[in-house]
Amino acid sequence: MSRRVWFVPPALNASLRQARFDDGAALDEAGRAAARAAASSLPTPALAVVSGSRRCRETAGLLGLGPATAPDALAAPDTGSWRGRTLAEVSGTSPEDVGRWLGDPEFRAGGGESVADVCARVSRWLDALDGEAAVPDGGLVIGVVEPELARAAVVHALGAPLSAFWRCDVAPLTVTELSGRGGRWNLRCGRPLVGEN
Repeated sequence: MSRRVWFVPPALNASLRQARFDDGAALDEAGRAAARAAASSLPTPALAVVSGSRRCRETAGLLGLGPATAPDALAAPDTGSWRGRTLAEVSGTSPEDVGRWLGDPEFRAGGGESVADVCARVSRWLDALDGEAAVPDGGLVIGVVEPELARAAVVHALGAPLSAFWRCDVAPLTVTELSGRGGRWNLRCGRPLVGEN
């Protein structure tokens, strides 16, 4: 069965603007306005999913995605003791750890998850969509997910090495589109929700 999956990173909030590891902050007013402006550009999906973070849930609601499920596989990455700290703060106290995190896909950020862990769970979720009865053949799945999950999906779709994870820039409120079946995915990256579709 053919599937279409759109990954949409959340609108901006103060944490994303500060390069802060998710601290549960709400969207800021600019982020809410951007999400509301983008709402009319999304079609109705066969299935809506969301990362469980507050910014993703709020973005999904403002985009009009209605009831969205939050599969464990699409949870925000666990950054352990780094949660709530800025990248600059962590770099100032643990520069070696930041270097390892950016260079070694097996390194566990702040004692939490590694890039390899995140990529593995997103890959399993994507591959399981072939058996998902809730999504008809050709049906669209829209997920409002943390940017790291969209990166993981790109790595999986391309069969790229895990080192490619940090080479993918994923902007807020853009669409990373996958289409395919049987573990083979095609990719279209970075289309803005507002504007050209």
